Amino acid sequence: MEQVFNTIIERLNNLIIVANPEGSVEYVSPSVKNMLGYNPSELMGDGWWENTRSDEHESIMFKDFIKKQFELNQTAGLTEVSYERQLKTANGIEKWILWNMSLGPDNSVISIGSDITKRKKAEKLLEEKNRILQQKNEDIVDSIQYARKIQEAILPSISVIAKSVVDAFVLYLPKDVVSGDFYWYYKNENKIFIAAVDCTGHGVPGALMSVVGNSILKDVIVKRKIEDPSKILRALDNDINNLFQKENSYDVMSDGMDIVMVVIDLETNLLSFSGAMRPLWIVRNNEIIEIKGDRFPIGYFYGVEKTFTTQKIQLKRDDQLYLFSDGYADQFGGEKNKKFNRKKMKELLISINAMNVEEQRSFLEYALKNWRQEIEQTDDVLVIGLRI
Repeated sequence: MEQVFNTIIERLNNLIIVANPEGSVEYVSPSVKNMLGYNPSELMGDGWWENTRSDEHESIMFKDFIKKQFELNQTAGLTEVSYERQLKTANGIEKWILWNMSLGPDNSVISIGSDITKRKKAEKLLEEKNRILQQKNEDIVDSIQYARKIQEAILPSISVIAKSVVDAFVLYLPKDVVSGDFYWYYKNENKIFIAAVDCTGHGVPGALMSVVGNSILKDVIVKRKIEDPSKILRALDNDINNLFQKENSYDVMSDGMDIVMVVIDLETNLLSFSGAMRPLWIVRNNEIIEIKGDRFPIGYFYGVEKTFTTQKIQLKRDDQLYLFSDGYADQFGGEKNKKFNRKKMKELLISINAMNVEEQRSFLEYALKNWRQEIEQTDDVLVIGLRI
């Protein structure tokens, strides 16, 4: 019967170690031969501590650890302690063992160990992969943060815009670190050119499109000296199509932008407007005058004949102009988690029209955050306000 018992113990995938309260090992199961390569007799007494540890200091330290655990068990009435420990095999290979230690007869300490080396290697590999992913993520975040600085650098100064009119504000709230919305400004003698642009998507793809759009607008207006808003949009549309459309391909494009483009003659206060899928709102005498844009976007379609028109309106003193992307009106929120919508936005702009521009910007931001509460921002938000 004893021989059967020993055969069973030998074939177990567990180690069984019994030590007295002083730490001297009194029993080692035969399974140690398969698991660690030692004969049980080599590990009796202090042999366990001397052979399975990497150095003498570690052996002494771990014997103290066992004694302390034993003392804690007596004090706290604990019945079992679990811990993980790395051991050295007879071949010098390191193995991880999960130990479950409990008190036995005559205050002996019984430890049952399971080989968890594969699990520890997998954990270490996963930890290394996570470290690499974390580093890559940090690198990506750093790159995007730097991209934000570049994007912000190409945006015009609000104070510069305000000098051309009575006053101005810009509410610019990217959904992500970088934005697919951008605003553009240029002054040429007595005329100012202002645009609010909503590019495809948001985040990095939208930001890349915004840089492209910014560059093309500069080329069209500053270098080519095109001043008519509808002609500016036609040139912008042609350049976007030529840039993104593959030769001999007539597929529907997915890259483009919506835009509000205004040109104001500062001597006559005559405003010229052209819009691609976006309107211009003018608040005058507590009413909103809406000038609708054309129903064609910039880009998106190749081989489609688009029509962009220029509309002119004589501005009056204290007129308030609003150029904006669709992000504000499309924000979900409220009790029923619906869009803010254009009607509410119009009512809000009329209600704050008497405020100075900085108060308007602050109130618009407050109203939007109050509307969405804990709901994620739906899209990039851009609202430009100009007081004539």
